[in-house]
Amino acid sequence: MSTTLCPPGAAGVAAVDRTRPVLTVRLDAVAHNTRLLAGSARRLMAVVKADGFGLGAVDVARTALGNGADALGVATLTEAVELRLAGVDAPLLSWLDAPGADLSDAVLHGVDVAVPSVAHLDAAVAAARRLGRVVHVHLYLDCGAARDGCPPELWPGLCTAARRAEVAGTVRVGGVMGHLACAAGLDVEANAAATVRFVRGVEHAHAAGLRPALRHLGATAAVLGLPAARFDLSRVGAGLVGIDPTGRFPVLRAAAQVTAPVVQVRDVGAGVGVGYDHTYVTTAPTRLALLPLGYADGLPVTASGRAEVLVHGRRRPLAGRVSMDQVVVDVGDLSVRPGDVVTVIGTGDDAAPTLTEWAGWAGTLPHELLTGLGRRLVRRVVPAPPTSRPSALEEHP
Repeated sequence: MSTTLCPPGAAGVAAVDRTRPVLTVRLDAVAHNTRLLAGSARRLMAVVKADGFGLGAVDVARTALGNGADALGVATLTEAVELRLAGVDAPLLSWLDAPGADLSDAVLHGVDVAVPSVAHLDAAVAAARRLGRVVHVHLYLDCGAARDGCPPELWPGLCTAARRAEVAGTVRVGGVMGHLACAAGLDVEANAAATVRFVRGVEHAHAAGLRPALRHLGATAAVLGLPAARFDLSRVGAGLVGIDPTGRFPVLRAAAQVTAPVVQVRDVGAGVGVGYDHTYVTTAPTRLALLPLGYADGLPVTASGRAEVLVHGRRRPLAGRVSMDQVVVDVGDLSVRPGDVVTVIGTGDDAAPTLTEWAGWAGTLPHELLTGLGRRLVRRVVPAPPTSRPSALEEHP
């Protein structure tokens, strides 16, 4: 995988390479999204797990921090250490480490860790004692997803144990966190029970003698239009890269574009089967264009038979199945030659299909597609402009 910088601005971005498939990472879009979201959050944690949703954790983290984010979040301590080794020194939380894991790196690199159980707390205490330092933790409550987080019936015991560790001087509880089971929606009623459970969890922490400075429950959707779930800090990942899980805020800008060159063109007659098992058969004479990318590069096989791409300003269908390394496009009567650049996934600035459309064709989430874009794609990075002040989103009615 190679990475180069290209100038800001949409013009010319799609045609940066006429020989290889290209993923263009729009850090200018990340900057724009961060400013908007930070303007509507009390504090903003930029979640850059899964390599910054596939767009480069270090680049996305630095861009977000320069445009209004106050802290960073990742899934694992390994991801956190990678950021520290790259010189990123902002407040940083890792929240999905396994119980009993060696948390020494958290202590050494100043990384906060989430604690959803006494076993996690014991691991944090052990690391702090080995190194003779204090480890900072966020107690993590299950607010209704029955997934990660401490079950409510075990929460009082966890709070009591955390307070003992604070008194012993090994742990500092800096936050209480939860997660909404209906995190992608704006339905206040659907999230009410989780919010109540979270508030009660904070009260239990206070009753145990803890005084966490940060309470955080909501993610991107909460910042966009669910004020009751914002609290002191909001964790935003998808929104940074332009994914609106609610589908109701077009102000976010997509941060990824995929283009590919035509490498072969052939004219065929009616009745020609295309690709494996001939799932596509031409109904009339037409022109077929071959693109050198496939499911190994992140295009979902499940989008076969539905997906489209943009060729010379017109949408044209994929012909046949998405293969590992290539796809065929039925370009009809368009004048297409090898070297012409096709927009596979667009940013919404033109008629090209967006990441959200591809997710619909594949029956999945845009998050999955974005994080799955392959390392074989050449990367072009559009840098962010100079930083500017956050501006609040208008509340959705």
